Amino acid sequence: MARSAVAGALRCQRHRGPDESDTWHQDEVVFGFNRLSIIDLERSHQPLRYADGRYTIIFNGEIYNYLELRAELTEQYGAEFATDGDTETIVAAYHHWGPSAVGRLRGMFAFLIWDAQEHVIFGARDPFGIKPLFYAAGPGGVAFSSEKKSLLELSEALVLSPELDRTALQHYLTLQYVPEPETLHTGIRRIESGTSFTVSPGGQVVTERYFAPTFRPRPVHGEADASRLYHEIAEALRDSVAKHMRADVTVGAFLSGGIDSSATACLAKEHNPDLITFTTGFERPGYSEVDVAAETAAALGVKHVVRTVSPREMMEAFPLIIWYLDDPVADPSLVPLYYIAREARQHVKVVLSGEGADELFGGYTIYREPLSLAPFEKVPGALRTVMGKVSTRIPEGVRGKDLLRRGALTLEERYYGNARIFLDDQLRRVLRTYDPRVGHQDVTARPYRESRGWDPVARMQHVDLFTWLRGDILVKADKMTMANSLELRVPFLDPEVFRIAAQVPYQLKLTKETTKYALRRALREIIPPHVLNRRKLGFPVPIRHWLKSEMYDWARDIVIQSQTDHLIDKNAVLQVLEEHRSGVSDHSRRIWALLAFMLWHGIFVEKRIQPTIPEPHYPVKI
Repeated sequence: MARSAVAGALRCQRHRGPDESDTWHQDEVVFGFNRLSIIDLERSHQPLRYADGRYTIIFNGEIYNYLELRAELTEQYGAEFATDGDTETIVAAYHHWGPSAVGRLRGMFAFLIWDAQEHVIFGARDPFGIKPLFYAAGPGGVAFSSEKKSLLELSEALVLSPELDRTALQHYLTLQYVPEPETLHTGIRRIESGTSFTVSPGGQVVTERYFAPTFRPRPVHGEADASRLYHEIAEALRDSVAKHMRADVTVGAFLSGGIDSSATACLAKEHNPDLITFTTGFERPGYSEVDVAAETAAALGVKHVVRTVSPREMMEAFPLIIWYLDDPVADPSLVPLYYIAREARQHVKVVLSGEGADELFGGYTIYREPLSLAPFEKVPGALRTVMGKVSTRIPEGVRGKDLLRRGALTLEERYYGNARIFLDDQLRRVLRTYDPRVGHQDVTARPYRESRGWDPVARMQHVDLFTWLRGDILVKADKMTMANSLELRVPFLDPEVFRIAAQVPYQLKLTKETTKYALRRALREIIPPHVLNRRKLGFPVPIRHWLKSEMYDWARDIVIQSQTDHLIDKNAVLQVLEEHRSGVSDHSRRIWALLAFMLWHGIFVEKRIQPTIPEPHYPVKI
């Protein structure tokens, strides 16, 4: 592959690293890199060479225990370093420890190492999937990238003709995201979270899972035993935040009204007395945590920046956001996240955030569902089947319909993550290419198989680690911050924090009164009291109201102009929009999912929509 082709593909993801850009080639390998300088600003340029040129590495992310690893490599092997950064630490660890080195990295990462002596590339992606890594293979070679759009730019060089993946589309409309390792383009896939791989020129990509998250609750006897567990949780999180604060640039924090972001901000303040926090919301009652976040910031004594988002701004930014995403994610909170990231980038280069706490510590209210559905477990299978059939005859919106439907199903049948957009009967209504053989169990079968014998909450958490977390939560976090050349760090998603979280027993995750019980107890001496037991708001976006009024004409125009008639029944979609507007049913999330796909199709397939991509430029506010 020509070096010029790689340089061209780098340009469309310049937002990920506007500080410097370079390419390198040797034999049949070409590397290109856009750098966002965070650690060792004046050196650690990439592609970086090591061991007299035997290895060359490109690396996206941060390794938070790099100082400890460097010290160990120096003491044990006499390793020498030409830089003070974490990039060289990875390649030195690989040189001395081989592929097992990846299991010792605490951080977020996607990297490739070319070994000129063995003529092989070794690469890996972090345990939870914080940083993305796409790849495409064709007669012209194999290419990897942090963004899919760069691989689309290289499709001619790869002799590849990506087309719409209709199975992935059906999964998207069910789940609100495209599940790993799929993308909406055939021929382009993702390296999965917690996976390493090797590939030689002309060879196949061979993957291996190095991280398999396992929830193994430990017995807790009495309050003294429980207190020890709470202390371990607090200390693990404190250590993680301390390491996540390592940077040669200013680190801020996103702050909502919940305990997760509040905990990271409170612990970050211990290391940076001048911490700046950022929050976003809407000028609509019940849809904003701005006031609570401001109260928390005041209690901490930190500078606090608020960015409210209007429906007009939601509409204006949506096509650009879809371009940044590569594949649609039908999560409306992407838009305010984009705006607060843009605001934060004018003050800092790195932010901490609370993603992952719900999945690790049992924070979603749906995790209490096994308790509410427990009576159904005693009902004979045949009668439960009848209950399921009865539920289909109950009109939409009638109280109890969904409870009856879900009570008739097993856990494996009913739970496939936090988002449930289109049910099968709803999907048949709008999707012309609906295939009854495609279902959520295609995606969840493996995590359910791996978690057989666990308690139901642990199984739901395990499913979410492989679906909702890496498909929605971490995609929007990475894409919306990197769209603004802002690095987001997530201290909860640390192997050492997970090691303790995995030991929390079922009865200390959820109670009748609250979720994340053990975490709340662990944080009692860390976060302000007004946050500790607040009900989770979940950062809702008022599209239910806006799609009836301010956004109605905008949404209708997107549907009418879309050239997706061969995939989507547009008349059915317009009818759904009218039902929502008249109040017959709340279709807001389904409408949003369809709008996101139609905009995606207009950008990447029809090429009718061409968002104006802003140049990375960050005047710092004083």
